[in-house]
Amino acid sequence: MVSPLPQKPRWSSFLGNWIFDKSKQVRAECRLHQRTILGCRPAITAPQLLVKPAASARFGAAWLSRAPLASVVLKTALTVSLKSFGRRTQKARREAVERRDPDHIPASDSAENRASDHESNPSIEISNRPNGQYNAATVPCSSYRTHDGEGGGSHDAIEVGTSSFQQPQSRYTRDTTVRVESEGDIENEERSGVEIATAALGQPQENGQIPFYTGGQTGPTYALDICSPEKSLPRHFLIPSHARFPLSDADQGYLQAKGVLTLPGKKSCESLLRAYLHHVHPLMPIIEVDTILEFQQNGRLHEYNLLLLWSIFFVAVNFVSRTVYEQEGYKSRKEMKASLYSRAKCMYAVGEGMDKIVLLQSSLLMGFWLSELDEHMQPLYWTGIAINLCQMLGLHRNPDSSKFNCNITDRQRSLWRRLWWSSFYRDRWLSLSFGRPSRIDLNDCDTPMPTATDLLVDVGGLPEGISAGFLPAGFPGLASYWVTLIVLSKQLGAVITMNYQTLKSRPTIQQFESREAEILRCTLPDQYQAGLTDLARFHSLHVHLHYQALLIAFYRPYGTDFPIDLDPVVRRDWQHRMRLRAGDAASKTNDIIDVLAEDNLLEYAGPMTPSLLVPAMQTHLLFYRSADSLTKRLRLHKLEMCMLIMEELQKVYTVASIYRGIFRKAMEQICPFYQATTAISDQGMSSARTTNTSGRDSIVNAAAAHQLPEAVFDNNYLPANSSEQRNELLGDFMDSLMDETSVFNFWETWNRM
Repeated sequence: MVSPLPQKPRWSSFLGNWIFDKSKQVRAECRLHQRTILGCRPAITAPQLLVKPAASARFGAAWLSRAPLASVVLKTALTVSLKSFGRRTQKARREAVERRDPDHIPASDSAENRASDHESNPSIEISNRPNGQYNAATVPCSSYRTHDGEGGGSHDAIEVGTSSFQQPQSRYTRDTTVRVESEGDIENEERSGVEIATAALGQPQENGQIPFYTGGQTGPTYALDICSPEKSLPRHFLIPSHARFPLSDADQGYLQAKGVLTLPGKKSCESLLRAYLHHVHPLMPIIEVDTILEFQQNGRLHEYNLLLLWSIFFVAVNFVSRTVYEQEGYKSRKEMKASLYSRAKCMYAVGEGMDKIVLLQSSLLMGFWLSELDEHMQPLYWTGIAINLCQMLGLHRNPDSSKFNCNITDRQRSLWRRLWWSSFYRDRWLSLSFGRPSRIDLNDCDTPMPTATDLLVDVGGLPEGISAGFLPAGFPGLASYWVTLIVLSKQLGAVITMNYQTLKSRPTIQQFESREAEILRCTLPDQYQAGLTDLARFHSLHVHLHYQALLIAFYRPYGTDFPIDLDPVVRRDWQHRMRLRAGDAASKTNDIIDVLAEDNLLEYAGPMTPSLLVPAMQTHLLFYRSADSLTKRLRLHKLEMCMLIMEELQKVYTVASIYRGIFRKAMEQICPFYQATTAISDQGMSSARTTNTSGRDSIVNAAAAHQLPEAVFDNNYLPANSSEQRNELLGDFMDSLMDETSVFNFWETWNRM
């Protein structure tokens, strides 16, 4: 006969109350540190962590009243369990503090997202501060309906925070959930592979929009070539575009706080777009003109890709009038340029999954940013991203290499060529300016050279009124100038490889003469052609500046070096001729900038213009070492001319200020009394020039106003017995600054400024 259940002992009631009190204490503590624990382990949720201990406490209290004998054992077990639970909570909290990662915190806070079982994630609310940074995540206290894993009975809702305790059954349920989600992801990933294969085989299930490049024979799609030896499969094709997830509320709030979602005024937008198409697009034809103008004319510019739009505006600020940046609330072009660049960079940061063509275009444009406050975001950084994207998309390869690729339109071919060769242009001239290795090896590329027609594909159908309002006059001529720049860039790459590579071998005289002949065969625009607009004339002269910089980079190392098989009898005379040719190129650079100043064309100068003066300035410094005092005076005056031009350019371009600071220090080292007698300071030069004038007369007068004493240029200026001092002052400094690879090495000093 089963004896009736004994009456509930007095101490069991006390134990049940003690368990509930202890649970409340732990819950309060966990709620206090809720954000810390969830920030560390976002997959562990509040219901999972505490519901089992709380449910066990209630069940234990009820069971204790019916089983006095077992109650003693259960009391001890529950006590140990709660102590262990407390220790594990503290441990989890310590680990969270050490390795907290707020980026994994969910950002939803809707009642629909609150699940009824203990495997659901708690809703987390992320708010924004005015400065655009994320605020601390807060998890609202919620009620959950829990189910006991043992008895299957439903219990009352429990208000929970967080905990680190988890029953084995919860782990099994978690593993099952993850496995199901992984299987779904795997199916999507495999379907992507099938889409690539069907598009490569010419059997796409739907029209493609995204360019895809299969890669070479080592790529995975070579398996399709093996299975289809009877036909040549295309390397470039289009794959379907999948819907991207919209920006989260947190990202939208961040962009709003940073001003990314607020465009300039309508008139300012028109001025910025017009300035871009006049001054930047002829040099970097990387956008589809008719597309953006269609958005602008229809009043839908805000619907254009914001990343690309801010990148366009950022570069265009260099060429807008003072009225534009003042209307937008900025004190200078530099201030407005920094603000717009910041917005473009913010948009780039949240642009995950964005079209790679847009990312490529924006990276090329943001490569014009340079600031001493943003060292890791220098032009090389953004240009490197652009080149990587080009190679990912296969723009370095000819889509029609094996046969005509009907998957690619002529418009896409033209845009891809423009993107690739614009990236190539930036790679070569940044390599010269910064003294860094080139990223592009033309032995890996077979993309055809561009033509002027490639720039006219997306502008030919524009209405005459729109074309006249936004495009510069004589745009076809400017397109031919860009093609010439690409030809010069190819020659520059060959010169850098021959003269400046780290593990280079000296060329033979035949290799030298062959390269020289190719450079001299380059066809340059006629800078005195009648009927050219001021803008076209500037671009023509700009091409000539590139050419003279190329000649200097080619000839100057051979003022001290020589080809490996050069006859020793003629070596000295040959080196002298190379020095003269380098000096002649530097002097022609001065002639060009003299014309730019005389005709008031410096206002058209772009971000690359200051860098094109550096090779000539270095050559003037190098020739200052001549024993002829007249030569010293002439070279120093030519260097002064370049410095005055740099002073004008530094109003807009930070890099001009950096160049000017470097050469100012070099001039002081060469001529100790130069600063005191010439007043090379900003104030001295500014006072010698007329306001808002870049004319030749004002610059020449400024240079003439500060004449150095002839003794400075006299060989006897230093004591006759101080040859060691002379060598230390001139020789050592010039050797370190102006050796064969000086176009690269002096940038180490620049990088530390």
